[in-house]
Amino acid sequence: MGRPWTSDGFRRSWASACHRAGISGLTFHDLRGSAVVRLALAEATVPQIATFTGHSLKEVEAILDAHYLGRDVKLAEAAVMKLEARTKTAK
Repeated sequence: MGRPWTSDGFRRSWASACHRAGISGLTFHDLRGSAVVRLALAEATVPQIATFTGHSLKEVEAILDAHYLGRDVKLAEAAVMKLEARTKTAK
């Protein structure tokens, strides 16, 4: 306790926690990707997300473009609502 993680120590601890939880095939990086999506759905900006997760701006954009946001109906609906609100105020 009180010492920084080593990469081997973290890997062993992660594997042990997954085993105890009955989870297979999940990596720590999968959780980081999920965090990117959840933060985007909470309307965090790409720079905010990158700061939180440690990804570069391009990595955050790539994760969102490649894996998640195109499939999220709630996010698409929120975009339409914002567009409609802006259109109403412009009149």
